[in-house]
Amino acid sequence: MHLLAHGILARGTPESARAMLTFPQIAILHDGSLLATCRAGSSKDSGDEGIEFYRSHDNGQTWQGPERPFRAPEIKGAGGSLKLCYLTPLAPGRLLAAAMWVDRTTYSDQPLFNPTTEGCLPMAILLAESSDQGATWSAWRQVPMPEEIGPPSLTSPILRLGDGTLAMSIETNKQYHDGAPWKQRVIFFHSRDGGQSWDAPVVAGFDPSGRIFSWDQRCAVAPDGRIGTFCWTYDTQTRRYLNIHRRISDDHGQSWSPPEELDFADQAAHPAVLPDGRVVLAWVDRFGTHSIRARLGADMAAPFTPESEVILYTHGEQAEQGEDTGALLAEMGLWSFGLPYAETLPGGDVLIVYYAGSAKQMDIRWARVGV
Repeated sequence: MHLLAHGILARGTPESARAMLTFPQIAILHDGSLLATCRAGSSKDSGDEGIEFYRSHDNGQTWQGPERPFRAPEIKGAGGSLKLCYLTPLAPGRLLAAAMWVDRTTYSDQPLFNPTTEGCLPMAILLAESSDQGATWSAWRQVPMPEEIGPPSLTSPILRLGDGTLAMSIETNKQYHDGAPWKQRVIFFHSRDGGQSWDAPVVAGFDPSGRIFSWDQRCAVAPDGRIGTFCWTYDTQTRRYLNIHRRISDDHGQSWSPPEELDFADQAAHPAVLPDGRVVLAWVDRFGTHSIRARLGADMAAPFTPESEVILYTHGEQAEQGEDTGALLAEMGLWSFGLPYAETLPGGDVLIVYYAGSAKQMDIRWARVGV
């Protein structure tokens, strides 16, 4: 692979409510245009955060925006913020938006993660629909969650599976002041009615000992219907990141292969799947080369070959891993590059978006890769 071009999708505005732009995603619409979303806030975790939209009609070379299509609703009398929003094209003109809402009232002025207990603020998953390419949207509706899920983290866009169902990837969390040991899981919910209702959860990744955490599960569907997931994997005993773990499902996410350790570590991107089944996986190497890189695999379950590797971004500052899990979660607010997201463009190239910047300003950047 080779880097064809790169640029800025959106710039943060220092000392404003949109100083920090993070959580980027791109959706390829049925007319070939691109719709990007990101989160904007005065800091990386703030009650003034909201969702911005940007549009491109030239394969991501130039972008128009921002648009602010959503307001954060109140849920059970609590005010909140929208942390992220993922879009899933369902049909020509029709989009499904899935957002993660954070309660900013119950524990007012507290950070997202409690560094003492490893719990997090109350959260909810919201859905809305558009029938006009995202110009207008329905009201939000909340996805009911079983109590044992805890505050749910949304880790990937809603997937459209080969059998016509939808699948939603959720990461479990502890309640904010819960001091019990955290046994983190990643799970799938399935919907057979377009997201109006959801089946019981299916475990997609879990270490019963509670030692290994599977964070930020990124998911994609291959042309043959298999689902691949890629997790940012953390060992709570050694307090170190492991290599990225991959799991494959060939039955629409009802069962999963054992975790397979890839030969590179840190935070995986949403992978781009090409029409012929090849997969481009980007990842953040935060503690080694301080860069964002990508590799190519022959299909969803194939090795990602080192000779295909391309460097997308290099960051000048080094990062240190936290002394314990709670400190590490709190430290996430200080990291200044990451969260890559890849998608295949209509012409066959791959577009990868990510955030990068400084303690005062973070931008959304793009890189286009030839495969």
